[in-house]
Amino acid sequence: MNVGAICSDLIRIDTTNEGDNRGRGERAAAEYVATFLADRGVEAQILETSKGRSNVVARIPGAGSGDPFLIHGHLDVVPAAAEDWALHPFSGEIVDGVVWGRGAVDMKGTCAMTLAMVAEWAQSGVRPDRDLVLAFTADEEATGEYGSYYLAREHPDLFDGVREAISEDGGYSVVHDGRRIYPVAVGEQGMAWMRVRAHGTAQHGSLRASDNAVAEICHAMSRLAAYEWPLQLTPGVRGMLDGIVTAFGRPLDLTDLDAEADRLGKVGELFRHVLRNSANVTMLNAGYKVNVIPGSAEAQIDGRFLPGSGDDFLATIDTLLGPRITREFICFEDAPEADPGGPTFDALCASLIAEDPVALPVPYVMSGGTDAKAFNERGIVTYGFAPLALPPDFDYNAMFHGVNERVPVAALEFGVRVLNRFFRQQ
Repeated sequence: MNVGAICSDLIRIDTTNEGDNRGRGERAAAEYVATFLADRGVEAQILETSKGRSNVVARIPGAGSGDPFLIHGHLDVVPAAAEDWALHPFSGEIVDGVVWGRGAVDMKGTCAMTLAMVAEWAQSGVRPDRDLVLAFTADEEATGEYGSYYLAREHPDLFDGVREAISEDGGYSVVHDGRRIYPVAVGEQGMAWMRVRAHGTAQHGSLRASDNAVAEICHAMSRLAAYEWPLQLTPGVRGMLDGIVTAFGRPLDLTDLDAEADRLGKVGELFRHVLRNSANVTMLNAGYKVNVIPGSAEAQIDGRFLPGSGDDFLATIDTLLGPRITREFICFEDAPEADPGGPTFDALCASLIAEDPVALPVPYVMSGGTDAKAFNERGIVTYGFAPLALPPDFDYNAMFHGVNERVPVAALEFGVRVLNRFFRQQ
């Protein structure tokens, strides 16, 4: 069974995650994966913390004695409105060598590559050099509570000995000025979703208000929005910039990296959003009638911070909010990071170059978040590595949560070959 067909099968199982614990289709997708593995001699468990919120975990014994390695990927997807798409988002149609549908990139295509690799091993009698743990998770597109966090916290024994992992969003090609860059993710931003409140005196709207909660929250949000977060080059970001310098043979102006990002097109988008921490006001709520000054007002903030900067980030937030604003976390997840100069990173890069001799791998820090945060709690370091050799005009980042999500079958086939090389060279 080829990787395109597996990807198509998975897309046709509607696993839309609405964030309300319905877990639409996650059980059916888990059963597909577990059956696929069992048919190839790999015993898999389906684990749930809530009915229908299904995860699959399996361990393939290796031929050597190295530390076990983890591949984790999620089976749920974000919603898709069929009327906005050229082809139905859950059709899984393959047209002109391209698989269409929600999850083609994020991340059923990657799950399909893993399954195709296992199928090839079963057919040829190959074993990885060390134990390989496979985890196909639920709920990544919401909180991970029913997926990766459940597995990491409630079933840690399934990951005994595992120190490193690979998962989504890295290892894909980005072409600019004739160079083919492959960003290999070595970290991602931490997440601090916050609810902040101002308290004042509730009174009639006609009175002079010296203690107006609405005004207080607006002043605080204005300070936050106006703040210019300082440039912060983490080891992963600096490694990426150094790699780009080597690839294009010219230095970058570190005093104006935003302009450099503009000049480098899609390559510049790799670092544009991870040069600084950020905090965006996303919701405001206050009052209930025009002639009543309310006693409280609140806002919600989406905060993102780079690896190693969590404490400084929160201290800056508190200074900007001021002493009259209280805050609480809706969600807080630290920023995981991996070694951009270690043997695993080098081996991932070597696997890419073996299949694409002109590949130029560079470290990469993701602006978004993944299940890596959950496994990081167990001391498991994740590299973003879902290898795809893409056409130069393919806008990979636009596929994530976008309309008309799709992926070339040839790119998936490339990914299977790269993964096969990596797990057989350790």
